[in-house]
Order: sequence, then C-alpha cells, then structure tokens
Amino acid sequence: MTKAFYVTTPIYYVNDAPHIGHAYTTVAGDVLTRWRRQRQESVFYLTGTDEHGTKVERTARENGVEPQVWCDRLVEEAWKPVLQTIDAANDDFLRTTSERHRLGVQKFWQTLQDNGHVYEADFEGPYCVGCEEFKRPGDLVDGKCPIHDRPVEMLHETNYFFRLAQFSDALLEHYERHPQAVEPRSAYNEVVSFIKGGLEDISMSRSSVGWGIPLPWDDKQVVYVWFDALLNYITAIGYGTDAPEFDQIWPADVQLVGKDILRFHAVYWPAMLMAAGLPLPEKVFAHGWLLVGGEKMSKSKLTGISPDQIVDDFGSDAFRYYFLRAIQFGQDGSFSWEDMAARYTAELANGLGNLASRATAMVVRYRGGVLPGPGDYANADLALQELLAACAERADAAMLQLDFSTGILAIKDFVDAVNVYVTEQEPWVLAKDPASAERLDTVLYTICESLRAIAVLYHPVMPKSTAKIWESLGQQAELAEQPVQDVGRWGQLRSGSHVVKGESLFPRLETP
Repeated sequence: MTKAFYVTTPIYYVNDAPHIGHAYTTVAGDVLTRWRRQRQESVFYLTGTDEHGTKVERTARENGVEPQVWCDRLVEEAWKPVLQTIDAANDDFLRTTSERHRLGVQKFWQTLQDNGHVYEADFEGPYCVGCEEFKRPGDLVDGKCPIHDRPVEMLHETNYFFRLAQFSDALLEHYERHPQAVEPRSAYNEVVSFIKGGLEDISMSRSSVGWGIPLPWDDKQVVYVWFDALLNYITAIGYGTDAPEFDQIWPADVQLVGKDILRFHAVYWPAMLMAAGLPLPEKVFAHGWLLVGGEKMSKSKLTGISPDQIVDDFGSDAFRYYFLRAIQFGQDGSFSWEDMAARYTAELANGLGNLASRATAMVVRYRGGVLPGPGDYANADLALQELLAACAERADAAMLQLDFSTGILAIKDFVDAVNVYVTEQEPWVLAKDPASAERLDTVLYTICESLRAIAVLYHPVMPKSTAKIWESLGQQAELAEQPVQDVGRWGQLRSGSHVVKGESLFPRLETP
C-alpha cells in the first residue's frame, strides 16, 4: 500500500477557548491536505487537544471542577466546534486524555527507560506555567517569560531526565543532510544554532503535578506535559495499539507548528524519536505569529479573537482565504478588520463572486440556461487557455511548498484575467447581433470553462463557495475528486450542461 501523506497541527492546549491563531494553523493544514487529496494522494490529517499539565490543573480548580470535567467541557463546547466553524476536514482528533494515547505514551517511555535513555536526578530551575516549559536563564527578560510577560516559578523536584545531550551530534548531522527538515530557513538556522549552543539533559517527568499520565515504572510521577503531548503524533496513528496502521502512516510528512514551540518539535521531538529508533518527520514547518495591534495574539493578554467573530461577519470561506492570502506563511502577519473587509470586497465579492454571477446569468439569459458548445477560438480565447495552464502549474508548485499566498495569488490572477476577458469581449453586445451567435457561444463557453477550472483550483481554499459554483455549472461529479494536475486541460465542461444562476457567493458587507 502507498504511504499516506501525513500532516499534523500542533496539539492545542485546552486551558481556554481557541482563538484565530489556532484556527490559522488548522486552516493551513486543511488547505494543504485538501490540495493533496485533489492530487489523488492518500492523505491523513491530524489535530487534537493537549489536556494535561499544571496550567489545566490550576484552571480547572479555579473554575471549581475536576480537570477531566474541565477538559471535556472545553473540547466539546469549543475545540471541536471550531473545526466545523472553519470547515476543517481532519481525519482524526486526538485527545491526550484518551486511553489509546496513554497506552502509547507509557509504551514509548518504558522503551526509552529500558534502553538507558532515562535516569533519576534532582532538578532546580525556572518554569513558565504558561509555556509549560523549563526555562534557561538566557530565555528570560527581567525574570519573566518574554512570551507571556509573567514571572516564572522556581521549581525544585526529584524527577526523571531524558538524555537529550547525547543526541547533539546526531541532530546536527541529520539537519546538515536534510536542510529541508525544518522550514522556513530562519527556523532552520535557529534550531541549528540552539543545538550548537549545547544541549542539556531535560526533565521528562513531574513529581509535583497530579494531572498527567503516570510513568509506567513510577506511578508517583507523571510524564512532563510536553513529553506526553508530542507523542500524540504517533499514538494517534497506532503506536502502541495498531502497528500496521502506524507503519502505513509514519513518518509525518509535514508537522505544522507556531514558531514559539519550534524547539520542542525540532530538537526534543526528533531526539526522542532517535532514542526510540523511529524515523524522523520529513519536515517541521514553523509559521509566524498573528499580530493584533503589533502584539502576538494571546488569551492571557486578552488579544485573542474567536474564529466565530470573523466567520459570522465574513463566512468561513473568506476566513480561510484571507489568512492564507494576506500573510506569507512562515512570517508574522498583522490582522485587522479593515484589511479583511477591503480584501473581501475587492477580491471575493467584486472579483470571484461577480464573475460567477455574471457567467451563469448570461448563459441563463442568452441561452436559456443551456451551456453552448464553442466555435472557433480567437486569439483572446487561446491566450486565456494558455494563462490557465500556467497559473494552474504555478499554483500547484506553490501549494506543495506551503507557499499558500503565492498559490492563491496565481489563481486570483486567472480570475482577474477572466474578468478582463468578459469586459473586453462584451457578450452583452454580441447577444444583440444574430450574426455573432457563434462568437457569443464561444465566449460564454470560455467564461464558464474558466469558472470550472477556478472552482477546482479554489476548492481546497474555499470549499463552500466553490461547491456552489460547481453546482451552478450543472456538474454531477464530485468536485473534491477533480485532479488539480489536470485542471488546465481545456474543454472539460460539457456543452449542453444545465446552468443556473445561484445565490450570491460573497454578499456585500453591511456598513455600520
């Protein structure tokens, strides 16, 4: 069997409800995996929730409930619903409180313990509860975590340690041989620099925390939350419970993370896998932060915006389009309501939405809703066909490289070209002259065939609106099964198809 193309999001922490920063990552993974599916590839897309650790334990107590009750409530009322809000088509949702995860985590760490990669020792040092991370003195700014802007806590415990330092050379060798294993390049440089700065063994358990997975050899301690959570990427696909499934899917092809958790995923995680004798991920991609008012979006700083707030105003397709179109994936990007409204109006309502409305309306008006066959193609028609092939090739190459903004721009360029074509060919003028009937047929077919290709190319980005376009063109085949590699082959739309004018794809925004 062919190995599945495996994509993961970070496993999201459930101490509070999700904001658009979480949704941004999930949408990126969703667009990538939908695109891959439309390339006829076997795909597996994983997301989930991290439910253990000090922060969850304290938050639950502050709310007067047990940690499991707190997690259950948030997962069912906030984290799973947001996947529907943004139209994510994930294949699995892993909770770290699940039995399959516990079994896999305990198997993994017992393996490392048996192989001599774990030892017991005292630990004393700074700990950020917000990050759930032991900090180095150099990580702090005025004694505070720079990410959460809060003082750290000094911990003194007897814990078990993972022999991280012994994997320094192996990690450096791996990244020298596989520079594509961490992207973008700035993230790669950061990881290599961190490793060269010297790795220290790290505590993999906690004795002062009760909310976690007990160590299989010492039930008085629990697995440190990060060394529990990272394992979700393998426990979700059968590690410790279903060996054939695991072998079919692992290693991950793309692991999406925010840049603030890069160290865990590109240093600790591959070292853990090396210790277990497991293959390493093909790529860890660290995207930038979403900024609001110049600051990283944060629940603790009350700058988190719920995805519902945006989707309620603009719709889920516009949400997905905007964040991947407006922000270069891998770099920080600022969000503003004004910029989103401007792009929505110019690129979606006046661009794609207007094209779809005009195309179908003219077929209904001039040809009774029956798509005509084309006559001889003129130079303008042939130029549009050549542009489609070029734009489709450019979009495919960019999407495969996780360069979503470039991929979307390639499709938008074609939409803009078709709108210009409509204006220049003036089908409303051709319709008044019976002698131009064949030319009108060709123009109408060219516009609708272009719209067919646009629907296929944009489907991974905007599944709802493209499904409406597809239906309005009278297509019966599954849109999600249309291969993007074949989208530029001209003439796939059958003449005689029944075309209808559908509802507005992107309604005008209400002005306050």
